[in-house]
Amino acid sequence: MEQFEAWRALLKAGDPVSLWQRMYVYFYQAFIYKDRWQQYLNGVTRTLWVTAIALLIGVFLGLIVAIVRTAHDQQRPGHTNFILGILNSIFRVYVTVIRGTPMMVQLMIMGFVIFSSSKEFELVGALTLGINSGAYTAEIIRGGLMSVDSGQMEAGRSLGMNYGDTMRFIIVPQAVKAILPALGNEFIVLLKDTSLISVIGGKELIYAARGVISKTYEAMFPFLGAAAIYLVLVMAFTWLLGIFERRLRASDRR
Repeated sequence: MEQFEAWRALLKAGDPVSLWQRMYVYFYQAFIYKDRWQQYLNGVTRTLWVTAIALLIGVFLGLIVAIVRTAHDQQRPGHTNFILGILNSIFRVYVTVIRGTPMMVQLMIMGFVIFSSSKEFELVGALTLGINSGAYTAEIIRGGLMSVDSGQMEAGRSLGMNYGDTMRFIIVPQAVKAILPALGNEFIVLLKDTSLISVIGGKELIYAARGVISKTYEAMFPFLGAAAIYLVLVMAFTWLLGIFERRLRASDRR
């Protein structure tokens, strides 16, 4: 601490200091001075909370959209359902609009227009991320369901199973292997996209880094620290996803 204060005083006075001394001062004031590491920890906690809420919303929406669109596409010729057709058209528009517009624009519309009077910035951000993720998740799940041979559906129906049971016991277990890797990648993208909610006032990891920068007037170590934390989180979740995939493959062999 004394060394930090002495070297920081030299920097403020404009006296010559070595590169090591300068880097030490910048690092210390970015992470250690006044327990500023706690700001990053709080940012990580909020980032994970927003990611979890957005993931639940995204998977829920994605499942509904994927099931409806898959059911519509798998209708027998001459046996079309009018309500299913309307829902399919609505969901197609939803997927097209969400996937065709930038996440930043969606956040600004939700934060500054639709929920302009709300102070729950993290919740608004999580809702927006979830709605955005739902469109991508829907296509991932629908692609996995449609990748299963159509004969599997016919086999289930020939055994007297209804559409729901056939999907539950035959189609979905086979589709999971195709869905899981892409769904894990979507989760990682969602985790990183939480950094965008700071534009509407969301207090996540990047918000914490900016708070430190406003006090130290030095941006390198706070942003490098935030990047390193995101990298560690992504690597940890990738590792966990890999374990889950290996167990899934092992269960298939048994």
